[in-house]
Amino acid sequence: MFMVVSLVSGLGYDFPPFRPPSEAESILLRATRGCPWNKCAFCVMYKGMRFSRRPLEDIKRDIVAARGIFGLRPTMFIGDSNSLVMKTEELLDVLRFAREVFPGLRRITSYARAKTILRKPLEDLVALREAGLTRLHVGLETGDDHLLKYMCKGITASEMAEAGRKAMEAGFELTEYVILGLGGKDRWERHASETANVLNKINPTFIRVRTLVPIPGTPLHERVVSGEFKVSSPLEVLKETRLLIERLKVSSWFLSDHVSNYLPVNGKLPDEKEDLLNFLGIHIDILESDPELGRTLLQPEHLRQRL
Repeated sequence: MFMVVSLVSGLGYDFPPFRPPSEAESILLRATRGCPWNKCAFCVMYKGMRFSRRPLEDIKRDIVAARGIFGLRPTMFIGDSNSLVMKTEELLDVLRFAREVFPGLRRITSYARAKTILRKPLEDLVALREAGLTRLHVGLETGDDHLLKYMCKGITASEMAEAGRKAMEAGFELTEYVILGLGGKDRWERHASETANVLNKINPTFIRVRTLVPIPGTPLHERVVSGEFKVSSPLEVLKETRLLIERLKVSSWFLSDHVSNYLPVNGKLPDEKEDLLNFLGIHIDILESDPELGRTLLQPEHLRQRL
């Protein structure tokens, strides 16, 4: 996710500070500010920002202003971290108004927390989908219950799977995010295997991976500095990625569309599964036989740090 730099901030338009890379060309609309959970040990995105819901009239004002800022684009992203936490009727109002102002909208997307999906009645989710909310971006991160607790996600693997299935049942396109390296040197195999188990139960539209970069100011970074958490090497991350893909039994797009990742591992499962495994295998073999050469084929560390 990238910080959005606005050249028109003087207009008073309230830009969401983060959006997925896949929403780079989307209209950006802010419905809430911050994160209602904001406790994940690895995340610094909304630290220091108090969560709040924006008044409906302010959101509508920005929808009108967005036409002058973004023009008539076909996609819209609603921020901040969990727009589903809004009252269903208010979010429905936002969606309907957005489609009136932008009649050519083909896709409206939002981040969503799995716990919030579980709390929403299925009929509410279906109504939101029918009103134009087409895709949800959900941070699974891992399917390992130990890691979910260690990283303070506030949810279990079974709840993650249930929420994902519910979102799919409601008709959404669903992106599940996975953090490669989240198990460190000690739990990378368990992390990969258990994450695959949860994803197999969901069968989401997209599986998008990011590779762990411990960020100063987070509890996880403190654990790294103290030696409690041991960061995986690039070779271990690639082996973890291979194990994850080997265990997946889904019909999802597997995408590594983020600057933190070492390699562009992208393809449709199961059709391109062997291609992805072969691609990873080649780089793993090179890293094991000639580490210096193998490292030159990966994303440079200075670029991975530019989150």
